Amino acid sequence: MTRIKRGYIARRRRTKIRLFTSSFRGAHSRLTRTMTQQRIRALVSAHRDRGRRKRDFRRLWITRINAVIRQNEVFYSYNRFIHNLYKKQLLLNRKILAQIAVLNRSCLYTISNEVIK
Repeated sequence: MTRIKRGYIARRRRTKIRLFTSSFRGAHSRLTRTMTQQRIRALVSAHRDRGRRKRDFRRLWITRINAVIRQNEVFYSYNRFIHNLYKKQLLLNRKILAQIAVLNRSCLYTISNEVIK
């Protein structure tokens, strides 16, 4: 019986995986089975951490806003500030409020004073 050579499809698939894992260290970039495992692991981590990054940034913005608001008035908190913003129908998201808090505190003070009234 004649020998049948395998096609190039499997080699193409492995080459694609090898390009993805080329920056990994040791066997993670050389051995085919380990490469596929590490590729799956990397993609899972990337997917999970995209959501985590959104959460972390939101926490950072809330912390910044809260710090600046508490400097303005002693008994005024982030919770009451956001509640009053919604009551006044001022739709500013936390990212923008945090940027205002860092770059221009007096502007945030005027916003909070207007919201209180």
